[in-house]
Amino acid sequence: MDYSSCSQLLVLAILVLFSLAQNIINAASNGVFNVIDFGAIADGIRDNSKAFENAWREACYWNTYSTVLVPPGKYLVTSVVFKGPCKAPISFQLQGLILAPPGLSKLADKESWITFESLRSFTLTGGGTFHGQGRTAWPENQCHKNSNCQLPISIRFNKLNDSTITGVQSVDSKFFHINILGCYNLKLNKINISAPDDSPNTDGIHIGRSNGIEISNSIIATGDDCVSLGDGSQNVLVSDVSCGPGHGISVGSLGKYKKEEDVVGLTVINCTFTGTSNGVRIKTWPDSEDGKAFNFTFEDLFMNNVENPIVIDQEYCPHNQCNIKVPSRVKISNVRFRNIRGTSLTKEAVRIVCSKEIPCQNVEIGDINLVYNGIDDKGPAISSCSNVKPTLVGKQIPATCV
Repeated sequence: MDYSSCSQLLVLAILVLFSLAQNIINAASNGVFNVIDFGAIADGIRDNSKAFENAWREACYWNTYSTVLVPPGKYLVTSVVFKGPCKAPISFQLQGLILAPPGLSKLADKESWITFESLRSFTLTGGGTFHGQGRTAWPENQCHKNSNCQLPISIRFNKLNDSTITGVQSVDSKFFHINILGCYNLKLNKINISAPDDSPNTDGIHIGRSNGIEISNSIIATGDDCVSLGDGSQNVLVSDVSCGPGHGISVGSLGKYKKEEDVVGLTVINCTFTGTSNGVRIKTWPDSEDGKAFNFTFEDLFMNNVENPIVIDQEYCPHNQCNIKVPSRVKISNVRFRNIRGTSLTKEAVRIVCSKEIPCQNVEIGDINLVYNGIDDKGPAISSCSNVKPTLVGKQIPATCV
């Protein structure tokens, strides 16, 4: 290559760097940091992790309110952490489609794909989509053989305070769609989550060790729990959520690990369950560690062909990986089931199995109308109860704990 060619390439490189610098300066002037200006390419093929990280870093250091913008287009991202604290409130506006790499081998982080962490007054919005390309990874899922398995969660919210997530979609996660950990006063509204009913371990929204979480006006259709609460969850509200397919809305399972924190305060209200394997459920392991789960209200719920509409199961033992002969030591108390109606695909529409060692306390069941809608047998729905003496209020169809 002659001197003239080298000079031309050098000039071109300088012009490109100058253009990027000018874009960043323009972004700083209006507080909008477009990932395209930081080198992102919306072709769905090239990895944009660095461009996303650089846009976030500049926005996070901005002294006034700033926005990271992902415009329409397909952006492949192998793994990225959007971490604070930032100098001012920050938003992430997703208008495009963010794609995870196919399979598991190309993920930079084997436990997480997209993480938002250590932020206050954060907003995620824009109507865009996180696509986990889970279909390429589900055949590699061996969690049915190993309960301690770990695959990448699509979106993690860690230690967010006073923040809002609204109007975004998660499709075909490789493992959980959304995991909430260590958050306070976090609101999720108009979230759309989708994966097929046979996709393994694709919980919609899992909550752990967080306080003041609200999930509202959302549609969750997936292969596991639509919403699940792990230990340390407090003051959770789930309202106006459509669940199905999936495993319903669950507390637990609890009691498997040492030093689990109590689960306190859950309200599930005005929700619809369609074709789910469970409706509302509390589950603890037998032979468990000590724990408490209390102050739960399940109210104004509609069950549309749900296999097990109302469940308390303190003998939860999937894949026979526990000692079912030893009672659970998780104390369940102050639970209310009110105005739950619809159809059950099994005759046993209400199943309450509490611990022999620590029976459930202060369980109220009122105004239940669940009709058996299966095809293999005729007759009304039934209930089964053990180690509980519930307070019965209003109408009871089926007759409960009689």
